[in-house]
Amino acid sequence: MCQGWRTTEWKPEYAHCNFRAWLGVFPEVHDLTLLCNAAPLPRWLWKNHQYVLTFYFAIQEINKDSHLLPNLSLGFQFYNAFPSDQFTLWSTLSWLSGDYILLPNYTCQTQEKSVAIIAGSTAAFSAEIGTLLELYKIPQLTYGPFDPMLNDKDQFPSLYQMAINDSSLVYGMISLLLHFGWTWVALFVSDDMKGEWFLQDLKAEMIKKGLCVAFEVKLPATKRMFASTDISFMTRLRSSSANVHILYGEVRSLINVDIAGPYFLTTGKVWVMAAKWDIVVHETYHMLHSLHGGFSFSPHRGEIPGFKHFLKTVNPSQYPEDFYLSKLWLHIFGCSPAGSLCGKIGVCPPNASIEFFPGDTDMMTISDSSYLVYNAVYAVAHVLHNILLEKAEAGSPGDIAQPMLLPWQLHPFFKKIKFTNSAGDDISFHETRDRMAQYDVQNIGNFPGGLQLLVKIGEFSSKSPHDQVLVISEEMIEWPLAFKETPKSMCSQSCVPGFRKVPQEGKPLYISNHTDAGQCNQCSEDEYPNSERNRCLSKLVTFLAFEESLGMALTCMALCFSVITAAVLGVFVKHRETPIVKANNQSLSYILLISLLLCFLCSLLFIGRPNTATCILQQITFGLVFTVAVSTVLAKTIIVILAFKVMKPGRTMRQLLISRASNSVIPICSMIQLIFCGIWLGTAPPFIDRDAHSEHGHIIIMCNKGSVTAFYCVLGYLAKFLTFSMLVFCSVWVTFLPVYHSTKGKVMVAVEVFSILASSVGLLGCIFVPKCYIIFMRPEMNTLKYFNNRKCSKIV
Repeated sequence: MCQGWRTTEWKPEYAHCNFRAWLGVFPEVHDLTLLCNAAPLPRWLWKNHQYVLTFYFAIQEINKDSHLLPNLSLGFQFYNAFPSDQFTLWSTLSWLSGDYILLPNYTCQTQEKSVAIIAGSTAAFSAEIGTLLELYKIPQLTYGPFDPMLNDKDQFPSLYQMAINDSSLVYGMISLLLHFGWTWVALFVSDDMKGEWFLQDLKAEMIKKGLCVAFEVKLPATKRMFASTDISFMTRLRSSSANVHILYGEVRSLINVDIAGPYFLTTGKVWVMAAKWDIVVHETYHMLHSLHGGFSFSPHRGEIPGFKHFLKTVNPSQYPEDFYLSKLWLHIFGCSPAGSLCGKIGVCPPNASIEFFPGDTDMMTISDSSYLVYNAVYAVAHVLHNILLEKAEAGSPGDIAQPMLLPWQLHPFFKKIKFTNSAGDDISFHETRDRMAQYDVQNIGNFPGGLQLLVKIGEFSSKSPHDQVLVISEEMIEWPLAFKETPKSMCSQSCVPGFRKVPQEGKPLYISNHTDAGQCNQCSEDEYPNSERNRCLSKLVTFLAFEESLGMALTCMALCFSVITAAVLGVFVKHRETPIVKANNQSLSYILLISLLLCFLCSLLFIGRPNTATCILQQITFGLVFTVAVSTVLAKTIIVILAFKVMKPGRTMRQLLISRASNSVIPICSMIQLIFCGIWLGTAPPFIDRDAHSEHGHIIIMCNKGSVTAFYCVLGYLAKFLTFSMLVFCSVWVTFLPVYHSTKGKVMVAVEVFSILASSVGLLGCIFVPKCYIIFMRPEMNTLKYFNNRKCSKIV
């Protein structure tokens, strides 16, 4: 509808002129229809009419101000834009054409056009009309929440957002979560670009602070009645283990949260939301108990002087053209204003006032958007004032007499405008205004009789991501009905000092010294955490020592087998003239026994505190002595083969057997092994190493092989001479490889020692035990006569 306009003469000292300035305002009054008991129920968002009342109040103040636009009265037009793409464009074209008959590029207005538009509680609405307004370069001032999409000057160069960038809102909400120790949070955001940007920023900051997202829900901008997802959505909301829910989005998305509210009350959740809480709290009745005890972040604003008095005294008779104000009176008081043509409805008493509205239609508390409408009207007034002053100072008589302004002429002045409103807040459109953000933290209270209150319980200010302050008065907080004390919302139980929260099970390698530590301090490599995980202790240096049980057992085994080997050697020396000893080649048997004795003794090099000498001798002795033992067995095997071949007629092997050529195998094989060991020591010799990870709380001193390849070459060289007669020796070292690689620390050393002892015992037992049995238990078999009586004898 069109509100009347008026003009008066503007009379500065140096000019006389007539000037008419127009403002257009597009507040939204939503008409929703809900299906309740199969009957339609229209609901009006009466809170939105506060935008119009704020607009009236600002116009009256400016027209009475003798310093701002002196001798000039602002006229204005008021249009209602329905929340529909079709009606939005229709309303805009109707305003541009000046008639209900839409004629693009034509105007039927008899008066001057408006020079600016104040519009849009939603970004979608401002964007829709902005496309048309941009054709005429008409400035559009929005009073909705800040939207990054509208900040694109390439797409909307004529659009000015009264709200400041709310990027600091993320830090405010995170600070509130950290203040109460809430680490398990559910997120509800509108399914649009603004909601997506907010969600990305919030989740990134939550990760930095160690907070977890229980689940996230995208709220659609349009709602299908009784959609199949309603029940599952609300059931999930109630059954969620998160006691804290963050709500952020456009007005339409927030209203959709309430659709299934009558059937699913969530009294055990704390809601944290942004500035548009008032639409939900005051106009969606079924969410009241759900939102009780929640928190709202509202941009800090001062008190507008005289506004509450204006609201108390305003009545429809003062604005007869405002159809909605009369309808509001009828809705609240059930009567018609004085002078109304509705004779069947009683006349309202003189004391009927907005002050006596019920709590569910609170009009006395100014909303964020209403405050932005107030600032928008003053911004236009200051721009017009500056333009007229500039024209007056330029001394252009024609312009002063007929100061006709075109909308595009206002843009340079909007970009540099800066003033302080009556509430004491600085208003401008400069980029620096977004650097300092300050929010009022308010507690939402729902009380009997439909009374809802917002109680300021703290403030949050942010100059930068590293300069933030949150002040909360906890004694003033009213918590949701389900909680008797400060609610807790954590994905797991608190970690006592000494433990940290980890995403998976495992032994912590860190320490912490305060409760619920998200990050812990890592102990150095020489230290380990104590049992309480709150202090680092020095690790004990250890090795396979002779004194410990494992080292003592291996030492006893090595010495015992060494004594046994020495005893066998003594027996063979004592009975060297007997057939059984002669048949086994005395010299080779002595060499084999001595090498086995050294094999047992070399295992002692692996026990005790390692040093450079022992690390080198371990591998050299191990390689050479075992090569001698294995090559001796090979030589004995060659002699047996030659002996069988000599017995056959026509053979010429007797000379080889007599010349003892088989004995040359021992020095040849040993020389080759010595070359391998020399290359090993020359390229990557063994060295002393520290193992700080295999055994908790200990640092194991051990010998590092230096070159694993060289170590395997030595083993491989020994292995290629193994025959079936040495099955035990073969089995031990084939088993050694996987076992050796599956162990660490001192156990690895013990495995190597045990393999040396086992293989040596295998050779000793398989080759010499049968001979000793004949010498001691069957001496009659150890005679020349016994051997001569046997037609076939076989020496093993």
